[in-house]
Amino acid sequence: MELLRLGAVGEERPYLRATDGTTYDLSSVTTDIDGAFLGSGGIARARAALEAGSLPVADVEGLRVGAPVAMPAAVVCIGQNYAAHAAESGAEPPKEPIVFFKHPNTVVGPYDDVLVPRDSRKTDWEVELAVVIGKTARYLSSDQEALDCIAGYTVSNDVSERTFQLEVSGGQWSKGKCCETFNPLGPALVPADEIDDPQTLDLRSWVNGQPRQDSNTRDMIFSVAALVRDLSQYMTLDPGDIVNTGTPEGVALSGRFPYLAPGDTVECEIQGLGRMRQTLRRA
Repeated sequence: MELLRLGAVGEERPYLRATDGTTYDLSSVTTDIDGAFLGSGGIARARAALEAGSLPVADVEGLRVGAPVAMPAAVVCIGQNYAAHAAESGAEPPKEPIVFFKHPNTVVGPYDDVLVPRDSRKTDWEVELAVVIGKTARYLSSDQEALDCIAGYTVSNDVSERTFQLEVSGGQWSKGKCCETFNPLGPALVPADEIDDPQTLDLRSWVNGQPRQDSNTRDMIFSVAALVRDLSQYMTLDPGDIVNTGTPEGVALSGRFPYLAPGDTVECEIQGLGRMRQTLRRA
């Protein structure tokens, strides 16, 4: 089962795609897939409606795919969470999670265009496993408590402008992370209980059809559970919040590949979660 939001920008409606590929209209269960839905047992209600046969089959041909979560209040990101990526960035593996934020309005659909910022010379891609919070996470004491707070998972592209991030940042990364369209998300929200182990997922990315990143979440320095537990000691995570868990090696920052330019395409894929594709164009 997957949850989707389909429709024009600002007009997305909720849908459910069953394992057989049939897509159902979810509007009888909720008006949207958002924090209120996720935090009130919405996924369980959607599954019950599917099993009861009460959801109408939907004709979704030609509909735009939106981000699978509406209006996240926070997008919390983890830096250098794969040892090989830390090395290609010229850094030692962190002893504590590196935390930064993206403006929530960076979140766009998985097939929407990504805008290359004005004066950008170093726009980069980053495939990441995105965690969607489904239960308030506050002062969690165990990894299991952390996993219990996760509603589901999706694919994220943590687009970055490296000059903004590292050279004119003033010591923080946000300038290079918060440009408009810099967080494509989707295509679907897969419930957490349908992913056996978030630490065994293959991640891949391509630029113009050429392979770039190829790794597995088992190579994370800090696991998904450890990240959510750690974050809960310093902030309260609310239903609908997004946690980008870091990217593996194979980005342009490594010096092995050119940075992105208008007209380029980026594809990101995570095992069991789907594949996204963006075209770059000038802001």
